[in-house]
Amino acid sequence: MEQSWRWFGPEDAVRLAEIRQAGARGIVTALHHIPYGVTWSEAEIARRRTAIAGDGTLGLRWNVVESLPVAEAVKQNSGDLAPIFANYRQSLRNLAAQGIRTICYNFMPVLDWTRTTLAAKLAGGGTALRFEAVQYAAFDCYILARKGAEADHDPALLARAKAWADAASESDKDRLLATIMAGLPGAYERYDVPGLRRVLDLYRDITREGLRENLARFLREVVPTAAECGMTLAIHPDDPPRPLFGLPRICSSAEDLEFITAAVDHTANGITLCTGSLGAGPGNDLPAIARRFAARIHFLHLRNVAKEADGSFQEAEHLGGDTDMVAVIDAMLAEQARRKAAGIADWRLPMRPDHGHELIDDAARKTHPGYPLIGRLRGLAELRGVMTALAAVKGYPL
Repeated sequence: MEQSWRWFGPEDAVRLAEIRQAGARGIVTALHHIPYGVTWSEAEIARRRTAIAGDGTLGLRWNVVESLPVAEAVKQNSGDLAPIFANYRQSLRNLAAQGIRTICYNFMPVLDWTRTTLAAKLAGGGTALRFEAVQYAAFDCYILARKGAEADHDPALLARAKAWADAASESDKDRLLATIMAGLPGAYERYDVPGLRRVLDLYRDITREGLRENLARFLREVVPTAAECGMTLAIHPDDPPRPLFGLPRICSSAEDLEFITAAVDHTANGITLCTGSLGAGPGNDLPAIARRFAARIHFLHLRNVAKEADGSFQEAEHLGGDTDMVAVIDAMLAEQARRKAAGIADWRLPMRPDHGHELIDDAARKTHPGYPLIGRLRGLAELRGVMTALAAVKGYPL
């Protein structure tokens, strides 16, 4: 596998030389300063690519875009979308011209990954990201005060959520809002409570089936261009894989992945296998999903979560938690071997260690939530060990 690392650009607190020290060679990044729906020019893409490859002693390359964002208007199927689709297609062409051919994107309405705590305490002093079901319900029902929200939560959980909201200070509530907003990448818009209500209202008439069709339309518009350019699109699963704030979620299960890959049945229409996002869903068997969709998986986010009975979950060690990471990696190494045997030129799957624990002096760096240096370095080292051991035992090419 091509060991890679998410980098948020020149302002990232983690430097390219440190990424190389961690053992990664592929850089996963995006042009976060360009607004949704606007074309990424070849000049802007070349500037970022050159920044990554500029020091030849590091041997780094921009191998995956994460992400080329989908405008909210596309998710809502609202207004004249022809210019937005045209811009997306041109961005794909411009990326291909610069040699970048794997594109991660998501179709989550309004919010990307959502947590309620960014620094849950671990033994020894580290911290982890956490989704606390009680705090989420408290925010949904008693801070956001979304109409009809109570019907979406278990009554026993609601009682605990009401108690939390009644005891919470204004600073507690502000912190929770800021945490929920933290899943949006660096430069994107954050919302206050009234602003979040307004943007959620734009989806009030969009059902799960409607959002699915909006995604299918997007795929019909852009997958042919990706195929022409020799590119692969890789949708990122919902995080967490459940409806949030009344918003439908359509990339949360094997059944959803089946719908998406069938919507445009071409290898260019593929999947980012995020073991943490899908792993937070109680019904998701990650090794089985990896085997079932292996030929359509184009990018790997490897991390783990520990789930709790009330719907809460916490980011675990990469080889801990509820997902059998060894079995997932085994399935993906077998798929790599199949691609190599079939003569596919780009047979190596790009992978990156996803969210890590903040360890040792990570907190002092003020990195993006979930993206510390030492915690991810540890994760990559552990995952590399699994890959190396499986390759040695089973003869997989790396």
